[in-house]
Amino acid sequence: MEAVELLRVLGNKYNAEILRVTSEPKSAQELSDELEIPIATSYRRIEELEEADLLELSGREFSDEGRRTKVYRRNVDGLEISFDDESIEVAVDERPDVENSLADVWRDLKAE
Repeated sequence: MEAVELLRVLGNKYNAEILRVTSEPKSAQELSDELEIPIATSYRRIEELEEADLLELSGREFSDEGRRTKVYRRNVDGLEISFDDESIEVAVDERPDVENSLADVWRDLKAE
């Protein structure tokens, strides 16, 4: 994704907050509750962040009501933005893969 487009995504209301709180997997409902945003907005922002490859589907977990819900976590640990007279650059510090996480094991079992 181009730097200007990435900045546009990050500039949208709630996107930076969603990235901040998704160091651990969260559902759309958890994001809505924690950030006090409408659930529809939560879903729209999740979709936008997924398209920008900043957020990923981490797996499915059971909600308090016993339903399986999708949970998301951020793909990045940091972003560095630099400007000069001719360009804008964004360096992405990608999140390392966590091996043997329960979500990954569950996803592998589902694929079989």
